[in-house]
Amino acid sequence: MAINTVQFQKGMSLFEFHQQFGNEAQCEEALERERWPDGFKCPRCSHGLCYRLQAGRRTAFQCRACNHQVSIIAGTLFENTKLPLTVWFLAIYLISQAKTGLSALSLKRHLGVSYPTAWMIQHKLMQAMVLREQSYKLEGFVQVDDVYLGGERAGGKVGRGSENKVPFVAAVSLTPEGHPKHLKLSPLSGFTRQAISDWAKCSLAPTSLVLSDGLACFNGVTDADCHHQVIVAGGKKPRDLPDFKWVNTIIGNVKTSLNGAYHAFRFGKYSERYLGAIVYRFNRRFNLRELPNRLLVAAIVMGPCSRASIRSPETAY
Repeated sequence: MAINTVQFQKGMSLFEFHQQFGNEAQCEEALERERWPDGFKCPRCSHGLCYRLQAGRRTAFQCRACNHQVSIIAGTLFENTKLPLTVWFLAIYLISQAKTGLSALSLKRHLGVSYPTAWMIQHKLMQAMVLREQSYKLEGFVQVDDVYLGGERAGGKVGRGSENKVPFVAAVSLTPEGHPKHLKLSPLSGFTRQAISDWAKCSLAPTSLVLSDGLACFNGVTDADCHHQVIVAGGKKPRDLPDFKWVNTIIGNVKTSLNGAYHAFRFGKYSERYLGAIVYRFNRRFNLRELPNRLLVAAIVMGPCSRASIRSPETAY
C-alpha cells in the first residue's frame, strides 16, 4: 500500500521548535517579524521609524514622528498577558500539531500552569482559529450532512430532542479528482431551511454544487445561489453510500477525535471553538510544518481578547 504523503509528511519536531523559540528573545523576534513583515509601522500615524525601548521584560517601540509607544504584544491576542511568550508559543505549537485535539488538562501539564490558565490559553487560540476560518467559503462540489454533537442524558429526552445534543452541519468540498479539499463544521440553531439558508450564504460560494441526502432543510442552499443535488438513500443509510464517502469519513474522525481528547466540555456553549480547531487544522493539513507560524499570525490578527468575551456564550448560531 502506498504511503499517504499528507499523513507522513515531516512536521516541526519539538527539538526544532525549542531551537527556534526556546527563549523570550526568539519569541519576541518572531512576533515582531510576523506582526510587521515590512518593518515597524506606527499604529497611530503609520510612520515607519521608531526607537526600540525595554519596558520591563517586554520590548516596546516609540514612533519617531508622533512619539506614540506600543508594546510588542499590544493589539494582539497576547495583550496584557503576564505569562512569558515562551509559554504562549509552546501552546501554539502543541495545539497546532495535535491532529486529534488537545485537552486543557493535557495542556496544563505540558505548560506547567494552572488549569484555568491552560483553559483560557486554549480557548483564546481556538477562537483565533474560528475567526480565521470565517473568511473562507467552500466552492465547487460540496458534500453536506446533518450531525449531532453530544449524547443523551440519563432521564432526559431521547433522539434528536435530547437537551445534550448540539446540531451542526458538516460540509466538505472536493477536488476535481474527488479528494477532500476544505471542510466546514458549523453549529446551528436547528435543521430548518432558514438556518441552512443563513449558513450557506456565509459558508458556500455561489454556483457551488451541493450534494445532500434529501433532508428538506438543505433546500435552503439554493437561497445562496448554489445548486442542490439529492441522492436518494433507497433504504440505505447515508454512511453506506459512496456518494457521501468523504463527509461521513470526516464526521467519524471528528467524533473519534472529540471522544478521545476531551472527557467533557460544554457542547452548547463552546462547540464552535472545538469544531473550529478541527477545521483549522484539517484545512491546513498539507503543510504541517507551517502550522505554528500560521496560528501565530491568526493570534496577531485577532487582536485583544478579554476573559469575559471568552467565557460568554457564543452568538454565531
